[in-house]
Order: sequence, then C-alpha cells, then structure tokens
Amino acid sequence: MSPSDPAGASSHPDGPVEIAFRIESAEELRALRGALLAARAGELSEIQRRAGRHNLGYGTDSARDSMSDEVATLRRRWAMLDRLIAAIDAAGQPPGDRPG
Repeated sequence: MSPSDPAGASSHPDGPVEIAFRIESAEELRALRGALLAARAGELSEIQRRAGRHNLGYGTDSARDSMSDEVATLRRRWAMLDRLIAAIDAAGQPPGDRPG
C-alpha cells in the first residue's frame, strides 16, 4: 500500500485473488456480516443517487460520462460486497449444507 494507492489495488494481479482470515466466534461472523451489509447498503444508495442524477441529465456531457463510469464502478463494488456476504453465509452453514 502507498499514499497514492491506499487500498493496495495496484499490487494485486489481474487474475483471481483468494482471501482467507480467521474469524474467532459466531459473534465476530455476525459483526462482519453486518458491516458488509451496511457497506452494501451505502453503495446501493450511492448508485441510485448517481444514476438518478445521470438519468435526469444533470451536468455537462463529460460530467455525465464521468457519472456513468462512477456508476459502473459502484455497481462492481456492490457486486463484490454481495459475493463476500454470500461467502460468509455459506461459511456459516454446516459442511453438508454448503452450496457446491
């Protein structure tokens, strides 16, 4: 990570990235899921706000192009949060009940 790339995104390959970390208790799992749900709700709210401004024709043509790019990025982030929540839900199920 660096000041210009605080999330460290440029240090990751373009291919798949697998993330694993230990969650010590059911309470931690619920807390993590709740935090991800809150983040997903925030992203959805921002998607709706930006898409609404774009659809209503706010700004110049270049500003609307930028809004389109921002909406696409926000949708990608929302989808990734959704995948993380699904993974947490699957991890919380007994092994025989997990989706294959």
